[in-house]
Amino acid sequence: MFEQLNPLARSTAWLEIFILMFVAFLIGYLFARWYYKKKLEETSQYFYNATADRQINTANTASKVENYDTDIITPGNIKAIKTRERSGAAVVNRAAPLEKPELDFSVIGQADIADKDDLKKISGVGPFIEEKLNSIGIYTYEQISKFRKEDIENVTALIEFFPGRIERDNWKGQAEALHKNV
Repeated sequence: MFEQLNPLARSTAWLEIFILMFVAFLIGYLFARWYYKKKLEETSQYFYNATADRQINTANTASKVENYDTDIITPGNIKAIKTRERSGAAVVNRAAPLEKPELDFSVIGQADIADKDDLKKISGVGPFIEEKLNSIGIYTYEQISKFRKEDIENVTALIEFFPGRIERDNWKGQAEALHKNV
C-alpha cells in the first residue's frame, strides 16, 4: 500500500524530475539573459551619453580657453614641491638660498672652543641651541652679554630660533650675571 505513495517507485519518475529541473534551468537562464541584456544596454547608453557630453564640454571649454592667454594645467606640467622629509623635518628651499646675516665680531668679540663656557646655564639654551651658537662662533657669556639689537636679530636668523625668544628669555642679562660669577 505504501509503495503506491512513493513517487520514485514509478519507472518514469527520474525522467520526469530531470525534465522539470531542466525546464526550470532554461526559464531561469532565459530570464537572466533578458534582464542583464536590458541592464547592459541601459548602462552602455548612460556611459555613451556621458562620454558624448564630456566631449561636447571639452570642445566648448577648449574654444573658450583659446580666447584667453593662460597656461592650461595638464597632468604633465604640475610638479609637487617637497616640504617635509620622511622624518618630518621641514625641507629648506634649496633652489633660492636666503642670504645669511653676518655677526659683527668686532663688537661682541672673538672666542674659540678653548674659551668655551657652559651656555646651557642660560635659561632657554639647551644642548641643541648651544651647538648652534658654537657653530656660528659664539662660545662665551661675554660674547652674549655684548649683544646689540641687530646682533640678536642676526643670531636669531643664523640659528633659526624663534624670533623674540632671546629677548624674552633675557639671554643678555643672564650672560652678564654668569660672566661676573666666572
